[in-house]
Formats: sequence, C-alpha cells, structure tokens
Amino acid sequence: MNLNAIVEMVTLYAIPMIFAITLHEAAHGYAAKYFGDYTAYQAGRISLNPLDHIDPVGTILVPALLIVLSAGQLVFGWAKPVPVNFGNLRNPKRDMLWVAAAGPGANLAMALLWALILKLVVSAPATYFSTPLQKMAVGGVIINLGLMVLNLIPIPPLDGGRIAVSLLPNRLAYRFAMIEPYGLIIIVVLLATRVLGAVIWPLVAVCYDLTLALFGLS
Repeated sequence: MNLNAIVEMVTLYAIPMIFAITLHEAAHGYAAKYFGDYTAYQAGRISLNPLDHIDPVGTILVPALLIVLSAGQLVFGWAKPVPVNFGNLRNPKRDMLWVAAAGPGANLAMALLWALILKLVVSAPATYFSTPLQKMAVGGVIINLGLMVLNLIPIPPLDGGRIAVSLLPNRLAYRFAMIEPYGLIIIVVLLATRVLGAVIWPLVAVCYDLTLALFGLS
C-alpha cells in the first residue's frame, strides 16, 4: 500500500471511527442517567462532542495503526470509559443490561445511518465528492458493525459480558463477573492469536450484507 492510499484510508475512516467510539460511550452515560445513575452526567460525559470522549491512544493512534497495518481489514479502538456506578441504578442487575446494550445499540444506529448515506450517495448524480463519501460511508458501516459485534462478545468488561452478568442467575453472575479483572488480557490474547478476528469478521460480514440488503444496496 503506497503512502497516498494510506493517507486516504486513515482520512476517510477517521470521522466514522471517532464518532463510532465516542457515541458508543455517550450512549452508556445516557442510559445510566435514564435508569438512575447520574455519575456520567455529573462528569460531563453525556455529550455528542467527541473531544469529551477521545483517548489519544485508543481513539486515534491504535485504530490508525491497525487500519494501516491491516489495509483496512482490522479496526479496534476505545474511548475514555464513561463512569457508571451500577449501584446507583434503580434495579442494578436488571438495568445493567440496558446500560451495557446502549453502546452496541448506538453503533447499530450509526451503521444504519452510514448505510442510508451510502444509499443517497449511490443514488445521486456523481460529483467530485461521490467516491470519497462512498468510501467513508462503507467504512462507517463496517466500523460500527465491527465495534457492535466486538462489544457483544460475552467477556467482562465488554458490554456482552455485562449483559451476560445481568441475565445469569445471581450465583453464576457473581462468579462470571470475577473474570472482569482478566478480561482485557483475554481479549488481547485472542486478538494477538487472531482467534478474535476469526470469530468477529464472519459475523460482521453477515451483518454487513443484511444492512446493505435493507437499503437495497446488495
């Protein structure tokens, strides 16, 4: 991949990536506030301003490096976690599910929005901006679906892990939650051994095809 292609890819994917990660976190904060925890709200983290959520390493450096090194085939990143005190929720175990699901739900909504933008670009008369917008929209769909699927993996502290804790019986939920201190290590090992990619990308591909089909783009 030449330098121009690298610059183009990073530039076109930057906006979808930043909003995918930051709005994911903002959604957690909004859901937590709705269910009774005002921690994120008091910290000023329920915001659509990406600057309130950006982690220089996780939101910018790591995704950019992965996009370049994998030629756009691997995207992974994170924002500053939104603080949530589950003990403040009106029904902590039940409401944890909705707070956790809000992040992937936001990514699904953004994937659909980018697919709509793609539909509009493809349907409109071609202009100088048509090709870049089309590439950005495709990237937006893939990035958001990738983050949605990744975060739904049932490993604490990923959202899927918290959803599992919410759904499991109390005794099993307590034992499962004890994995959380080691969750990031597990995820990194799975990522390094490419097991994570082998699990995620077939699911992302199915979701991508369904999303395009929904908008008549397949």
